[in-house]
Amino acid sequence: MAGLSEHGTPDATSDTDLLAALTAAGLRDVSATDLTRALYAGDASLYRVPPRVVVRPEHTDDLHALVEVSRETGVPLTARGAGTSLAGNAVGPGIVVDTSAHLHKILDLDVETGTAWVEPGVVHASLQAQATAAGWRFGPDPSTHTRCMIGGMIGNNACGSRALGYGRTADNVTALDVVWGTGERARLAGAESTGAVVAALRDVVAGDLAHVRTTFGRFGRQVSGYSLEHLLPERFRPERFLAGTEGTLALVERAHVRLVRDPAVRHLVVLGYPSMAEAADAVPAVLTVPGITACEGLDARIVALVPTAPTLPRGAGWLFVEVAGDELGVVVEQTRRVTEVAGALAHDVVTDARLQGALWRIREDGAGLAARTLARPAHAGWEDAAVPPEKLGVWLREFEALLVAHGLGGVPYGHFGDGCLHVRIDFDFDDGPARFRRFLEECATALAAHGGSLSGEHGDGRARSELLSRMYAPHSLALFGAVKHAADPAGLLNPGVLVDPAPFDADLRVTRPRRSVPGLRMVDDLAAEAHHCTGVGKCVSAHTPGTMCPSWRATRDEKDSTRGRARVLQEALDDGSLLGPDARSALASPAVVDALDLCLSCKACGSECPTGVDMATLKAEVLHQTYAGRFGWLRRPRVHHATGRLPALLGSPLRRLVPLASGQGRLARALRRAAGFEPNRSIPVPAPVSARRAAGTAAAADSRPDVWIWADTFTDHFAPQAVTDTIALLDDLGVRARLLDVSACCALTLVSTGQLDAAARRVDATVAMLLPHVADGTRLLGLEPSCLASLRDDAPRLASDPDAARTVAAATRTLAELLTELDFTPPDRSGTTVVVQPHCHHAAVLGWEKDAALLAATGAHVVTVQGCCGLAGNFGMEAGHGDVSRKVAENHLLPTLRAHPDALVLADGMSCRHQVADLAGRPSVHLVTLLR
Repeated sequence: MAGLSEHGTPDATSDTDLLAALTAAGLRDVSATDLTRALYAGDASLYRVPPRVVVRPEHTDDLHALVEVSRETGVPLTARGAGTSLAGNAVGPGIVVDTSAHLHKILDLDVETGTAWVEPGVVHASLQAQATAAGWRFGPDPSTHTRCMIGGMIGNNACGSRALGYGRTADNVTALDVVWGTGERARLAGAESTGAVVAALRDVVAGDLAHVRTTFGRFGRQVSGYSLEHLLPERFRPERFLAGTEGTLALVERAHVRLVRDPAVRHLVVLGYPSMAEAADAVPAVLTVPGITACEGLDARIVALVPTAPTLPRGAGWLFVEVAGDELGVVVEQTRRVTEVAGALAHDVVTDARLQGALWRIREDGAGLAARTLARPAHAGWEDAAVPPEKLGVWLREFEALLVAHGLGGVPYGHFGDGCLHVRIDFDFDDGPARFRRFLEECATALAAHGGSLSGEHGDGRARSELLSRMYAPHSLALFGAVKHAADPAGLLNPGVLVDPAPFDADLRVTRPRRSVPGLRMVDDLAAEAHHCTGVGKCVSAHTPGTMCPSWRATRDEKDSTRGRARVLQEALDDGSLLGPDARSALASPAVVDALDLCLSCKACGSECPTGVDMATLKAEVLHQTYAGRFGWLRRPRVHHATGRLPALLGSPLRRLVPLASGQGRLARALRRAAGFEPNRSIPVPAPVSARRAAGTAAAADSRPDVWIWADTFTDHFAPQAVTDTIALLDDLGVRARLLDVSACCALTLVSTGQLDAAARRVDATVAMLLPHVADGTRLLGLEPSCLASLRDDAPRLASDPDAARTVAAATRTLAELLTELDFTPPDRSGTTVVVQPHCHHAAVLGWEKDAALLAATGAHVVTVQGCCGLAGNFGMEAGHGDVSRKVAENHLLPTLRAHPDALVLADGMSCRHQVADLAGRPSVHLVTLLR
C-alpha cells in the first residue's frame, strides 16, 4: 500500500518497497508495527500524524543512509529526540528517525578547553553530569533537561531558565557535522564552513543584506522562522543558523558544544507580587542588576498544585531571580540590589541548595502542572510567545484580555527575564477547531504589533508555522523558501513545518471523537483518563528522582513508559484508530497488550507524573474490559487466576500447595509453571501459623482497644511476627492494640489482574466487616503498604457505598503515621546503617515522609533506595517478566545492597522483602522490628 507524503498526498513507494529500501541501506532497527506507529504518532503537542515507519539509527552513518533512502523513495523524513516537542516538530507522515535509542554517546569532553563532541541523542542531563564532574556545565537548561536531547535542543534552539546567563543553544554550538537534505555531508564551523549548500546559503543572504540586518536577531528570544542573521557575512556562523531550523534543512550527526564554568555561589531571590502582570512590570528594573542568570515568573495557581511546595513570600505571582558569581560578597550585594529595585510585596533570599532545588522543580514541572489548573483540559498550541522584556507587562495584560474575550483560561509562567511567556490554554474543541483558529490568529496579529516572536524557544512546528505570515513580511518568507530550496530542494525533511506549512488546525489529536467504554469500574471515562498524558515525558527520564517508570528504566523502550502506554491507549480509544474498529477490539489488540505487559502497576505515575496519569488504574480497567463477558474467565491467563485468588487459597486447605511450589525441585517448578509463574523464581512461603490463628478469638471478645490492627492477607500469612511486635511496641507506649479477627481482604490481587467485578464484591464485604470497628473513630493500623494503599485508593472507587469505604480509608494508618500521632520517640540506632526499600505504593499513595522522619530520628545512617524493587506484587512472578524484574532491581536496589553489605535491610512490603531475599540472599525486616 502506498503511503502518504506531505499534506496527505499519496507517494508512489509502497510500504514493502520502503522497508526493502531501508534494509538494503543497512538500517537494522526498523519497525512499522501498529504499536510503533501508535507510539510515534504524537509528541507533546496537540498533533497526531502516524508515521509509516520508525527507524532508530545505530551509527551516525545511518543518518546519511536515511537521507538517501528518503531522496530515492520520495518518502519524507522527520527527526525525533525525546519526543517532548510542544509544537508538533517531532511528528511526520513518512519515516520518523528516533535518535534516542543508540546515538547517545558523548564522544569527547575536553576538560582543558571546555568543549564536547556529542551525538544528537545525548540527554542534556547526561552531558551535564559528565561536564559537572569535570568542573564545567552546558549552559542552556530547559525544564525537560532530564530527558531532552542535544539534537532536539539544536532543532528548536532551546534556551531554558538560565538563558540570561548562558544564552540559547545557538550561542553554545561551535561546530556541527550534518547531512543536508541534498545528501551532502558537511562540517559547519563558522567561516571555515564549505560545501555547495553553504555557498548557496551565502548567496541567499548576500542579495538582501539590509533586510536581514534590520529584520532578524532583534531580541534574544526571536526564535520563529530561520535566524538569517547568522548568515550575514560579518558574522557568518552556519552552525548557529542551523539551531532553530527544526530538522527542515539537515540532520545533525554530531555537535561540538562549548561548556561554561559553574559559578561558585548561587542565590535565589523569590519576589512576591499581587499578580503576574505586576511581576512582569518589575522585570526591566530587575535586569539592570548585573550577575543575573535567571529571572522566571510563576503563578500561584501552579504552586497550589504542589502540596509539598516550600512557603513562598506573600503574593499571587512570583519572580524567581537567580544571582550567581564566584565571589560571595559580590553576589550578596547584587542580591540586595535585586530586592531594592524589584518593588515586590515581599521577598525571600534562598541560599540553601536543597531548598533552591525544590523551588526550581516546581518551575520545571510547570507545563504539566499548568495543564491541571483549569476546569477544562489545558493544551499547548500557543505556549511560548516572546516579546522584548520591556514590553512583557503590557503584552501579558493584552494576552489575558484576549483569553477573556474568547472565553478561555490559561495560567501564565515562563522566562520573564527573556520576555518569554509560557501558558496552557483550555481550548474547547467540542465544536471543532474554529475557535482555536480564531484565537491563535488574533494572538499572532496582536503579538506582531509588539514586535514579538511566535516562538521563544519551542520552535514553530505545526502549531505556528502557518502564522509566520503574521510576524514576517512576504519578503522574509521568500527568503525562508530560498533557504529551504538550497538545503532541501525536494522538501523531504520535516514537511509542513516553517516553509510550505501545514494548516495549524489540521491533524489535531484533540478533535478526534473519543470512544466510550461501558462497564467501567474505577474511572468514569477511560479515554479522558488516557488523554491526561500530554507527552511532557517526565517518565522517560533516567535522571529524575523517584520511581516512575520502573520498566522503562530497565528497557529504555518507549512502549514501556507511562507516556508510551498512554499514547497507545489514546490511539485505541479514539476514532480512526490504527488498532481496531471499536474500543473493545482495539483494547484487546496486540499493541495494547504489548504496551501494558511490562507495567508493574507501581502507582508511581499517579503521584509523580505532572499531569496525574494513573496507569495502574488504567491497566486494571483495560484488563477488566479485555476479559469481560460471559466466558471471559476462560480466556484469562492462568497467572491471573493464581494470583488473583491467592488470598482465598491461603485461607483454604489448599494453602499447603504454596510451600510445595516454593522450592527448586521438579515438582515445585512444575507447580509454578502450571500457575503461570516464572519457573526459576522462588515464591514466598507462608508462616507455619498465621497471625489470626495465633491470636485466636481473644481479640474479638476483648474490650474495645485504642487501635485495631488489620490482618491483611500478606501480614496474616507471611509476617505474623510483625503483628506480635507491633502489639508489644504499642503496649509499651500504653496504647491498647488488638488484632482484628476478620478475613478482610483489600482485593489488591484482583485489582492488579483486572478482575474488577470480583474485586468490587470483595471490597464491599471488607468494608462491611471493617466499618463497625472504625465508625466511632478508632484507628485502623495496616502493616502491609500495598494492602493499606489499596484500601485507601482502590476501595473507594470500587465500593458500592463509596462513603463507607472512605470512612474506613480515613481511619487507616501506617505504623509511622500512628507513631507520629503518638509523639513516639524512637530508640537510638546510632552507628547502624540501614538500607531502606520503600514500597512503591507506600511512596505513591500513602506517603513515605513520616517514615523518613522517624528513621532519621533514630540516628541511624539511612540509605534510601530510590526506585522500585522490581517484584511489584505478582509482576515479577509472572512468566516472561523475570528478566525485566531483575533489571529493575539492578537500577537501584541491588547496587545499593552491594554497596552496603553489612547494613540492616528494612522493607515493609512483602514483595520487596522477597525480592531482596531472592536476588540478593539478604534478610530484611519490617519497620516495627527496627523500632523494637
